[in-house]
Amino acid sequence: MAITSRRGRTRSIRLPARAGRNGTSRIEGPARLGRRTKDLWKRLTPADIAVIDHKNLDRIAAEELVGCNVKAVVNASPSSDGSYPNAGPLTLVRAGVPLIDVPGDAIFDALSDGDRVSIVGGKVMDRHGEVVAEGRLLLVDELAAELDEQRRRIDRALHAFTENTMAHIREEGELLSGTIDFPDTRTVFRDKHCLIVVRGTDHAKDLRALRAYIRDVRPVMIGVDGGADAILKEGHKLDLVLGDMDSAREATLKSGAELIVHAYGDGSAPGSERLTELGLDFLTVPAAGTSQDVAMLLASEKGASLIVSVGAHFNLVEFLDKQRSGMSSTFLTRLRIGEILVDAKGVSRLYNPGLSLSHISLFFAAFAVLLTIVVLTTPALENLAELVWLKIKVVLGL
Repeated sequence: MAITSRRGRTRSIRLPARAGRNGTSRIEGPARLGRRTKDLWKRLTPADIAVIDHKNLDRIAAEELVGCNVKAVVNASPSSDGSYPNAGPLTLVRAGVPLIDVPGDAIFDALSDGDRVSIVGGKVMDRHGEVVAEGRLLLVDELAAELDEQRRRIDRALHAFTENTMAHIREEGELLSGTIDFPDTRTVFRDKHCLIVVRGTDHAKDLRALRAYIRDVRPVMIGVDGGADAILKEGHKLDLVLGDMDSAREATLKSGAELIVHAYGDGSAPGSERLTELGLDFLTVPAAGTSQDVAMLLASEKGASLIVSVGAHFNLVEFLDKQRSGMSSTFLTRLRIGEILVDAKGVSRLYNPGLSLSHISLFFAAFAVLLTIVVLTTPALENLAELVWLKIKVVLGL
């Protein structure tokens, strides 16, 4: 059975081999455990059942799980707590991936990574048939109705979000005053375009839509954590990785790109531990705000003539998906860098050019060349072509 996801990707849905005692479909496979979805999805296969601990499963994580083509997802936290319009669970279930909420740590205590489990309805059983966790199987109609209700109550989330934003503006004022101590980098930004890729909604599609721009302009390419993976996946040269270093692949970190760890205001940098273990050189920049804000400010401070942002978060739902209660740093950053910032979020949906006149002309030119070659190399067709040409000359009186 084939289902097309919101990203336009067609995926095959495995029909279970057998049914449970009550007629409910049974899903079987090895359990892959990971409390951090952005780490777990990198090692998932279509044979697996993902066991996560992700409160308010965001759309980006849901799309990554869909892309892994897993058999099912079991969540030890509420996939949506109703506090804001979270489309993640609905995205996952609409793509044909069963989602079961089983609140509590019982499933992580009862299972080890790779243990074979079976799922019937909201029950998760081990290889002996013992129920290790029981919860709620989330259905499309229910999730759609809940999402509509959350959207009708969006004003409450917006009010609290706005208050938090205003309260934190003073704390993160250094983003506007320019007091961040940026390190010297080997990457040269002066008078160049800079493309910053953040792991966000449709970031891969937007990056693909900018292929011609990247080829012609050759901007400095910065990946913010997992955004760096997308740059390499599209075949582009990665110049710099900035962030917590927790979601970029190891191969990406070892690609030769310059590495800058975003540290907390007090100077502590948990992300540096991973790079130290990998034996990689890196710089550190302590600053308030998100890593995408710091990347933009770095490019601006180093003299970039234009900053193009792909996948950056800038609306209420995206910030709440990232567990942020306000957007003061993003507001201040965009206020500071002003007109040199171009937000390319959603550019892949802006315009679909289809076939242009030049493409059609090129096709017919190639067809004419191919036809000429076939005629000249085939004696019978060559004689036929000469007869046709003679007929044309007789008709035209030439």
